Amino acid sequence: MKSRNDIRNIAIIAHVDHGKTTLVDELLKQSGTFRANEHVEERAMDSNDLERERGITILAKNTAVQYKDTRINILDTPGHADFGGEVERIMKMVDGVLLVVDAYEGCMPQTRFVLKKALEQKLTPIVVVNKIDKDSARPEEVIDEVLDLFIELGAEEEQLEFPVIYASAIQGTASPDPDPSKQEEDMSSLFKAIIANIPAPVDNSDEPLQFQVALLDYNDYVGRIGVGRVFRGKMHVGQQVALMKLDGSVKQFRVTKIFGFSGLKKVEIEEAFAGDLIAVSGMEDINVGETVTPVEHQEALPVLRIDEPTLQMTFLVNNSPFAGREGKFVTARKIEERLKVQLQTDVSLRVENTDSPDVWIVSGRGELHLSILIENMRREGYELQVSKPEVIVRVIDGVRCEPVERVQIDVPEEHTGSIMESIGARKGELLDMINNGSGQVRLIFNVPARGLIGYSTEFLTITRGYGIMNHTFDSYQPMQAGQVGGRRQGVLVSMETGKTTQYGTMQVEDRGVIFIEPGTDIYEGMIVGEHNRESDLTVNIVKAKQMTNMRSANKDQTTSMKKPKIMSLEESLEYLNDDEYCEVTPESIRLRKKILDKNEREKFAKKKKMAEAN
Repeated sequence: MKSRNDIRNIAIIAHVDHGKTTLVDELLKQSGTFRANEHVEERAMDSNDLERERGITILAKNTAVQYKDTRINILDTPGHADFGGEVERIMKMVDGVLLVVDAYEGCMPQTRFVLKKALEQKLTPIVVVNKIDKDSARPEEVIDEVLDLFIELGAEEEQLEFPVIYASAIQGTASPDPDPSKQEEDMSSLFKAIIANIPAPVDNSDEPLQFQVALLDYNDYVGRIGVGRVFRGKMHVGQQVALMKLDGSVKQFRVTKIFGFSGLKKVEIEEAFAGDLIAVSGMEDINVGETVTPVEHQEALPVLRIDEPTLQMTFLVNNSPFAGREGKFVTARKIEERLKVQLQTDVSLRVENTDSPDVWIVSGRGELHLSILIENMRREGYELQVSKPEVIVRVIDGVRCEPVERVQIDVPEEHTGSIMESIGARKGELLDMINNGSGQVRLIFNVPARGLIGYSTEFLTITRGYGIMNHTFDSYQPMQAGQVGGRRQGVLVSMETGKTTQYGTMQVEDRGVIFIEPGTDIYEGMIVGEHNRESDLTVNIVKAKQMTNMRSANKDQTTSMKKPKIMSLEESLEYLNDDEYCEVTPESIRLRKKILDKNEREKFAKKKKMAEAN
């Protein structure tokens, strides 16, 4: 079988923050892809604002670098399990992977997750031990950990013979030698390892075309764009082709444009051959996993599996007393249009209509997946309300099953007892405990996903901020009986509408933790803090002090107020209870009760109790 030696297709896989996007930056710079005077931003591949702020890759992206006579197509993948659907599909497009592992942290939960996907596809691995320049680097031990992980995940003999390159992506250096003082001044040893070890694609361009879509892109000018690989044959602009749909139907269309990749740009090309990674436009309703073939030779490739959602939330039009004050897009029509646009490119997302035209059920791969959608909408000027995230229960062989997460926790030794107790209360099962004598302990659990909703705040409190927690989806398992997780504390709810005052806030400070600064506009039924008991408490924090004489009016200046706890969007979503909404606008994140009026709330609670008793 002939091979195309001028091409290599690789994916870069790693745990969050192990440096794969920085590594791609260096490969782009050192391959001469950019002009000498061209300004390139740090982490050039993370083009979305949220990716830059959080330092994570959310969407898989492709780029291509030219090293001597070989074009290396590189797919930078997300490391977070919420975007695992992207990782899995990318594995189908490439012939090998660069597994990037931090020289100090070693193998982490997402390292395991992404490597498992690569080994299942029988891909050729190269291991890159990154951050070798760190004082705390322990490259030899990390390689032992990686080898153990390969064996545990059932790697084949050839996969266990992986080459290792030690690198510092931030310095732009690499070397086959683990000694940091022997780093070469560039990354040529990594380029050479890719060309020597990653198989070249098979050259079967003379056979009938097979092109499969693995990712979707969208732009306003050409509509939907299918990104994928030509597995066989060739494709040219103007060609009449058949699109083999997932439901078994076949549609014909004409290829209007083909794009190749060079550096960070899409470049229009006339023709693509077997082994090329390309983007194709001209098909309005193309979907991930569908195959493009010649009209006269229709033969579909196996369908790509897309990870099913595990978590759902209700999205509603904002109907709070402050609705429409801060957002540009507030109507049901605008919100629905925006959700439909998201469905064009996000294949792990589901949006279902409900009996009400103002309410949708949105399902995704996890809290991060959904919170990033909400954050993007908020930044674009949308106003909406969302409910507490809930896990999606499935019936498997007649048994109700729920998603279970594999949780890895690294904590100082003195906190292990309280962590095990808190996870035990959330129906977690301890799988492994590793104490390497450094005062740090690694605990590995399986925990029902609903037990982890809202756990991160409790976790940070228990470990005083010294703990690190990572989790990835493990499997669906029979549902555990009873209440799992959830918030224990009640909340402080405002009984008035107005501006919060320092005096009013200080009157209720000893009742719990305040979430709001003085001078903030609030409304009746809005949550202004956490009660230090399990019940909710209605409070008045808009109350002003009666100023009877000069002395008492100025007396406030000598008292000091506790700093309020301001919560991020993720923390707010995790914090919610069943009877609460999170109101999200471009300027504010507010927590509120679903029923704003105190008397109505109490009536509803009584009715619910009576119904449960019967």
